[in-house]
Amino acid sequence: MTLKVYLSGEIHTDWRDQIIRGASDLDVSFDSPVTDHDASDDCGAAILGAEDSRFWHDHKGARLNAIRTRRGIEQADVVVVRFGEKYRQWNAAFDAGVASALGKSLIVVHGPDHQHALKEVDAAALAVAEDPRQVVQILRYVLTGQLP
Repeated sequence: MTLKVYLSGEIHTDWRDQIIRGASDLDVSFDSPVTDHDASDDCGAAILGAEDSRFWHDHKGARLNAIRTRRGIEQADVVVVRFGEKYRQWNAAFDAGVASALGKSLIVVHGPDHQHALKEVDAAALAVAEDPRQVVQILRYVLTGQLP
């Protein structure tokens, strides 16, 4: 049976590609939010019509993205949420909360510098990794029982 993994969070690095490549020999399927920043920001206005106010422009986009995110998290067996070094990812914290509330197995990824700020998010996770390599090792262990 294929393990369904939703990759959420930071979109400015290639961490998703690293996990997908590292797990290419495993029975895993991946899903994620739209990672094209402009498309993600502008989807609401592009589909539902332009807005004069940036607030309503962003609001429309956030709601459409929430449809995709909610579906991805609901269908996932495991949700991986990455918090990057450079940007605040409030949406990542929200996604971690949704995954936890839905009883999904949650893996959080962040560097040691974010340990204190994310302590509540980490407490909801079944694993806290520092890099994509560790996520691949977790997936491999879950599926095969093999240690690195």
